[in-house]
Amino acid sequence: MRQRQLLHLICLGVSTVSATAADPRPDIILFLVDDMGWQDTSVSFADSKTGYNNAYHTPNMERLAAKGVKFTQAYACAISSPSRCSLLTGANNARHRVTNWTLRRDQSTDLHREGIILPQWNINGISPVAGTPMTYVGDSFVERLRRAGYHTIHVGKAHFGAMGTPGEYPQAWGFETNIAGHAAGGLATYLSELNYGHDSDGHPVSPMAVPGLEKYWGSGTFVTEALTREALHTLDSVGTSGHPYFLYMSHYAVHIPIDRDPRYYDKYIARGLTPKEAAYASLIEGMDKSLGDIMDWVESNGRPDNTVIIFMSDNGGLATQPEWRDGEPYTQNSPLRCGKGSLLEGGIREPMIVCWPGVADPGTSTDGIVMIEDFFPSILEMAGVAWTEDPARPVDGISFVPLLRTGLQAPSERDLIWNFPNVWGNDGPGINLATAIRRGPWKMIYHYDTGEKELYNIPDDISELNDLSAQKPEIVKDLSERLGRQLRAVSADRPSFESTGNPCPWPDETD
Repeated sequence: MRQRQLLHLICLGVSTVSATAADPRPDIILFLVDDMGWQDTSVSFADSKTGYNNAYHTPNMERLAAKGVKFTQAYACAISSPSRCSLLTGANNARHRVTNWTLRRDQSTDLHREGIILPQWNINGISPVAGTPMTYVGDSFVERLRRAGYHTIHVGKAHFGAMGTPGEYPQAWGFETNIAGHAAGGLATYLSELNYGHDSDGHPVSPMAVPGLEKYWGSGTFVTEALTREALHTLDSVGTSGHPYFLYMSHYAVHIPIDRDPRYYDKYIARGLTPKEAAYASLIEGMDKSLGDIMDWVESNGRPDNTVIIFMSDNGGLATQPEWRDGEPYTQNSPLRCGKGSLLEGGIREPMIVCWPGVADPGTSTDGIVMIEDFFPSILEMAGVAWTEDPARPVDGISFVPLLRTGLQAPSERDLIWNFPNVWGNDGPGINLATAIRRGPWKMIYHYDTGEKELYNIPDDISELNDLSAQKPEIVKDLSERLGRQLRAVSADRPSFESTGNPCPWPDETD
C-alpha cells in the first residue's frame, strides 16, 4: 500500500460539525473541464507559448495562473469515467476497474477487436454501497467534507455510475446540491433552442440530454452559461452562511458536439479559423468566462483570501489527426502526441492550476508529478479533515499539498500507472488494449495484444518520438516488473486471446 502524506491538521473526524462565521477552513472550488487538452488555452504549460496557445483566448485562466501555481506535469486517465471515478474515490483506475466510459446499466461501451476477448471491467461504474454487479464500491472525499460541516455543491457533468445504479447521481456521493449531473458523460447539445436535448413535450431525445435546466429552454442561453448562473445562485444562498463550501464546477464543455457559442464564434472566424476551429475556440472561451464569473463572485461576495480554486481537465483533448480520426480537424495537442483515449502524453497530460492564497506562491509553477487520484487526499488536507483509510477501500492518491507549500516533490520516486485494456473507438498511437507506467523521467507503454513495449524519456522527449526500448533494455525490464506487480496486486483487468482463451501476458511476462 502506498505511503501518503499524514494529515497533521485539526482533527474533525467524520461526524457532522457546526461551522461559524469565523470558521477558518477554506472554501474550495474544483473547476473541472471535460476533454480539454494541455494546449487548449492561452496559458502555456510548457517552456514557451506555442501557436496553439496563441489561437485561444482564456484571460481568466491567465488570471488564475497569476494568482496560483501551474502544474506542468499533471495527469489524469485517457477517458472521462476512469478519471472521475479516481477523483471521487482516490483509487487508481487499475484498482477500481472502471477502465472505459460508462452509460447504460450492464452494457459495455467497448467496441469489438478481432481476435481479442475483452475483460469484464466495471461497466456500471462506482457505487457507495455494495450489491450492484460489475461495480467498484468506494468512499467519496465529498461525503467526508459534508460530514465535517461543508456545504457540498455539484454543478454539471457527473459520470460516476451507469443509469439505474446507486452511484448514478451526485447525491449518493455526499453532494447536498446537484445541478444537471446524471449518468451521461456528454451532452446532446449546448443549445437552449433545442432545450439542451429535449423535445417540445419535455422528453429527452437521447440519454445525453442535460437535465434540470428547464427554465433556460428557448432563452438563447448556452449551456455553459446556464450552469454558471446556477452555480452562482447556489453560492449566493450558501456562500455566506458561515459554513465553508465545496463547489464542484464540472462543465460539460468542451466535449462534443462542437456547437458554436454565439458570444465568441465570430471573433475567431475573423481571425481566420475554420468554422469548426472557431466553434471549438468559442467553447473554450465560454468555459473561461465561467471561470472568471466564479472568481468575480469570490472576490465580491466570498472570502478571496480564504478560497482555494483548483482548475483541471479530466483527460486529454480530442485531437483530430487525420491519420487516426475522421472528420475536419479542429484541435491538436502538439507538441504532445495523440489525444483522448491514448496513453501517450496527449491523452493523459492536463492543464492544472491551484490558487491557495497565503499557502501557494502566486505566479509560480511546479514540475512535480500529480495524478487524478491525488485530489482525494489533497482536498481533505486543504479542508483540515482528518480521515482513516478503510483497508477494504484503499486510496492510491498522495496529497499534493506539500508541492503547493514548497514547490518541491518528495525525493522518493513514485510509480504512476494507467490501465486501458479496452477498445474505446478510435485507432491510433497508444490507443486501446494498453497499460503504462511513469517513474521518474521514464515512461513505458505496453500493448497487451502485441506484446510491444515503448519507452520514452519524457523530459527529453515530450513528443514521444524517440522510442528507447531497444537501447535501454534494463529500464524496460525494471518498469515491466514494477507495472506487472502493481497490476496483479490490484487485480487489474487484461484482455485475452480469442484463439486460445488465454489472457494476454502481463508486461513482466514478455521480453
